[in-house]
Amino acid sequence: MRPEIHPEYQEVLFHDTNADAYFIIGSTLKPQQTKEYQGKIYPYMTLDISSASHPFYTGEQRQASNEGRVASFNKRFARFKRSKD
Repeated sequence: MRPEIHPEYQEVLFHDTNADAYFIIGSTLKPQQTKEYQGKIYPYMTLDISSASHPFYTGEQRQASNEGRVASFNKRFARFKRSKD
């Protein structure tokens, strides 16, 4: 490896605010905040979502709509249907 081209690698405390979960992970980020966790001070970074709160990892199912595309179209444009003469 060439010297002086790699960023500094350090342990960073990540906080998933959605699930209130903390992770200590090695990273090259340089957060401005620090926080004490388990008796040690770490650089601190907040997250909106992580594996602790993402539906794919937690197994929660979120469904926006139960109808298919055709049913949604028919519902939206039902007033334009012509009656058979």
